[in-house]
Amino acid sequence: MLIDWNGLNYIAIIIGGFLYMIYGAVYYSILLSSKKGNQDSGPIKYVVSVIIAFISSFFMATIIQASGSEGIVEGLTIGFMVGVIISLVYLKNTLFGLVNKKSFIIAIGDHLIIFTLLGGLHGIMV
Repeated sequence: MLIDWNGLNYIAIIIGGFLYMIYGAVYYSILLSSKKGNQDSGPIKYVVSVIIAFISSFFMATIIQASGSEGIVEGLTIGFMVGVIISLVYLKNTLFGLVNKKSFIIAIGDHLIIFTLLGGLHGIMV
């Protein structure tokens, strides 16, 4: 299970970063459209979100390649498993009162869907 850094599909990584940004913009604009108040309006959160989108796509590309997955079904499965693992972290934080239940539901929905999509994308473009 070695990673061939030269074998990574960098076009897929870039597409995945943009997919993550578009998905996040739609998902959060729908779910949080009525939320107003003490949110930071500075640009730094958007810059960090863009960086995270590309890092997430890069990590999914390496996981898909290292696992030897090929095809959309295997990619979707691995992406879903990554989303579940991230959701478990949110569950633990929710149980200890660090995240409220509404935020927990929003976050796990986000991560389950986007990592499943990224896995499928990278599974197709291996």
